Order: sequence, then C-alpha cells, then structure tokens
Amino acid sequence: MSTNCLAGLLLAGGAPLPETLLPLLAALCCFYTGGMFLNDAYDHPFDARHRPERPIPSGEIGAGEVYGVGFALLALGEGLLALPGLLVNGRPGVAPLLAGAVLGGLIVFYNRRHKSDPLSPLVMALCRAMVYVVAASLVVWPLVWPVQGGALVLVGYLIGLTYVAKQENLKEVRNLWPLLFLAVPFVYTAGALTGISWAGLFYLLLLAWVIYGISFLLRREGRNIPRAVVSLIAGISLLDGLLIAEAGGDPLWAGACVLGFALTLFLQRYVPGT
Repeated sequence: MSTNCLAGLLLAGGAPLPETLLPLLAALCCFYTGGMFLNDAYDHPFDARHRPERPIPSGEIGAGEVYGVGFALLALGEGLLALPGLLVNGRPGVAPLLAGAVLGGLIVFYNRRHKSDPLSPLVMALCRAMVYVVAASLVVWPLVWPVQGGALVLVGYLIGLTYVAKQENLKEVRNLWPLLFLAVPFVYTAGALTGISWAGLFYLLLLAWVIYGISFLLRREGRNIPRAVVSLIAGISLLDGLLIAEAGGDPLWAGACVLGFALTLFLQRYVPGT
C-alpha cells in the first residue's frame, strides 16, 4: 500500500514530501487495518458456522468491540487526511476528505456484502484504486489523466487478483477468463516496449512475475491457489513502479517500488498475505 501512495502522489505531479507522505501513509494504514477488523466483524455469523476457531466465534473478543475498533480506525484515518493540508496550507483540503469518505464507504460496503455479492472483486478493486485517488487529491483536483488511467489499470489488476483469492477455499479455479483482467496493465503500458527504457524494464519484470504467479493456478499437480494470491499481491508494487516509470517519473522512485516488492515478499513469510 505504501507504493500505492507513492504512485498516486507522483502520477498527480506531486512529490513525496514528509509532511504529505507520512500523514497519508498513517491514514491509509488506519483505513486498511479498520477494514480488516470490520471484515472479521461482518463475517462472524459465517465464521460461527464454518470457522469456529476465529476470534469472535471462539469468544476471545466480542463482535461489538471489533465493530467499534474497525469504525474508530476508519474515523481516525479520515481525520489524518486533514493533516497534510494543515501542515502545508494551514487548512485541511476538501478533496482528500471527500476521497477518504468514499474509500471508507467502499470498505464498509465490501465487508458487508463480499460473501454474497458476485461483484465483490470489483468493489475490492475500487477500494485499492481509491488509494491512488486519495493520494493524488492531496496534490491536484480534478484528477489528471495519469492518475485516472493508473486507477483504472489498478482496478483491472485487482479484479483478477481478487477473483483468484475468492477461489481459495474451493481448491480449484472454476473459470479462467477473469484472469484476463491481469492483462490490463500490459495493454495500457504497451508503449513501454517501443524502446530501451526504465518503463520497458518494469514492464518485463511485472510480466514475468504475473506469469510466475499464474503458474501456480495452471499446474495439474501441486496447484497452489494461496501461493498465486500472495505472489500477485506482491506484484502490486511492481505495477506501481511500472506506472511511475511509464509516466516519466524519477527512476529512483520507481526503484523504491522494487524495494516495496521485496519487502512484501519478505514479510509474507511472517504475516500471511491471504
């Protein structure tokens, strides 16, 4: 998610200044963590039937407490979005607060409906794309095309990724056509291959990684859907780097996304990505 924030700022023509980037990262960490709490809270009736070892059904914590923490974190995240404007201009920006409210609403909607809504991969994708929008809104409003295009690309990639993740308990991928959404970044940035460039390098790196992730789905023996999911999650950072490089951003910032990719892979050893 940190590389999403970086990409959103840079695609909007801004710079990742500490007074902007740090409150933004803190705010979106609150949104993300709040969404995790609300996911457990809204899922607790399902978990009581199918996963009684989960914290709420097992009695480790009450559902009301989890709801309270989840919504409090969303509110804190919304409040933190006022900080960059206060620090830079002496007043909070309206656009970041509106974008944050939309993100919070999408998080709640997703957690309430994802078990039964066939469009939940789209809603999850919109949640992640709103990170670009929130970050960019600190720099410019209305949004410029690099941000709009980048958000659409991220939506496509996340639809494919979320579809795979929703199959995890089925032990098989019943339909392969939603994986075509993973091709959206490569169609959008196809011009990166017209010459030798940083964007072309990121294009090939992301392409190789996506093929590697999908390979875990296509094996007749040893199919590993969770491994495919965590691989594609790590690839989001490479996608951020590709979009930064394709938009003509500083190669050093695009390279920071590679560091985010490596860090994601490392942390997935200790914190399950799915």
